[in-house]
Amino acid sequence: MKEECIICKAPLEYLEKDELMECVFCHKKELSKTKCVKGHYVCNDCHTKGMDSIIEICLKEKSKNPIEIIRKLMDQPFCHMHGPEHHVMVGAALLTAYKNAGGNVDLGTALIEMQSRGKSIPGGVCGFWGACGAGISTGIFISIITGATPLKEEPWGLANQMTAKSLAEIGAIGGPRCCKRDSYLSIIAATKFVKEKFGVEMETRDIYCIHSENNNQCIGIRCPFFKKQERGFIDE
Repeated sequence: MKEECIICKAPLEYLEKDELMECVFCHKKELSKTKCVKGHYVCNDCHTKGMDSIIEICLKEKSKNPIEIIRKLMDQPFCHMHGPEHHVMVGAALLTAYKNAGGNVDLGTALIEMQSRGKSIPGGVCGFWGACGAGISTGIFISIITGATPLKEEPWGLANQMTAKSLAEIGAIGGPRCCKRDSYLSIIAATKFVKEKFGVEMETRDIYCIHSENNNQCIGIRCPFFKKQERGFIDE
């Protein structure tokens, strides 16, 4: 089992109130509720260092399957078991699959915007805000492809409906958090929503978990993706 802290591998602790923390890498000081039990703190920027490669990877991608795409992103060095990088990766994978499936979007511009918006969602919001960043990422995806703003009518509604559908799927499973599980649930909800609302059909497949051994808080059989290979599903 891998632990949580990327410095010393010790478990993380989540505080009830913000404390002033200093990042061990860049020495930036900021308020946060998260640190490891030995006191190490890593800011979101340092935790996701290297995430800019998402755009380059996605622009070269030909797949219409957002699960396949996000799996490739999860294999990159910048991606950890849990972390705010998923808040960008979910939307990026969806934008890429949507474009490859015939969706009308300027992918390069959209990915830059996705990264900008997704990076603004802090880690831990699933528990502290009641809105998982992976679910919010699907709302950002819809906002980008529809050109939603706070003053738009239908696009504004569609973006919020999308986030609500993703969060409902995530919330129905219950915690503790798993960034992989929540990413998959959000993407599945988004592919169904896009097919219904936009007539664009991204490819999907059955998913089984390949991450449980790295997740200290794995919920086991409560997860719809846990050990599906033992139930006859094959992930190729």
